[in-house]
Amino acid sequence: MRRSRLTGFVTSLLLAAGLGLTGAGQATAATGGYVALGDSYSSGVGAGSYISSSGSCDRSTKAYPYLWNAAHSPSSFAFNACSGATTDDVMANQLGSLNSSTSLVSITIGGNDAGFSDVMTTCVIQSDSACLSRIATAEAYVDSTLPGKLDTVYNAISAKAPNARVVVLSYPRFYLLGQTCLGLSDTKRSAINGAADYMDAAIQKRAQAHGFLFGDVRSAFSTHEICSGASWLHSVNWLDIGESYHPTAAGHSGGYLPVFTNNA
Repeated sequence: MRRSRLTGFVTSLLLAAGLGLTGAGQATAATGGYVALGDSYSSGVGAGSYISSSGSCDRSTKAYPYLWNAAHSPSSFAFNACSGATTDDVMANQLGSLNSSTSLVSITIGGNDAGFSDVMTTCVIQSDSACLSRIATAEAYVDSTLPGKLDTVYNAISAKAPNARVVVLSYPRFYLLGQTCLGLSDTKRSAINGAADYMDAAIQKRAQAHGFLFGDVRSAFSTHEICSGASWLHSVNWLDIGESYHPTAAGHSGGYLPVFTNNA
């Protein structure tokens, strides 16, 4: 998700309420090049240790693509994921490194298309009913428009990197339910988790229709959501507000990296 959007969202949150939110088959190692595509969940916003040359894309040396590259040393590595990316951004800015020698591709995409930041803003500063209504609007977009957007991206990946193993990774659920937790109501937390599941189901369906692997991180993040005692997701990060609601370094090394490795 885009850090500038989240900065505005969290600023609105604090001013308005002052809330404290606490594949299939055996994997094979890539022998050719690895290209990491997608949004902030792949660039590593929230993990820290950002690569200065990546600018506002906020690519982190603690993000799962960077960690996988360091451990497996593919013949080449293009870290193209960028904070705030939509499917249109991937099409316009991230596919140039793909070619017939690319043997592995990873991607997280779709959350920004569906309006993640606006959903969170609405759910934090407005009523339960407003939150549920905004989520319903997002889910309608997931039904009507997102599949076509994903198909466009996935078709382009296949065309540019026909020999690649493509791993599409999910988004985690945000909240551990049934806990005492300041901030959002149980109704809102449950609805946000449901929206994440709804998004992931749509992404999985399109990824598998293209013959891609789907790496589901939700089980890996289980008991490490916000409101748990050991969260792998930032709530409000006072030192860097733009990192809020993104995986921590532990979320990448303990959540995303093992799931990706098992599918790579």
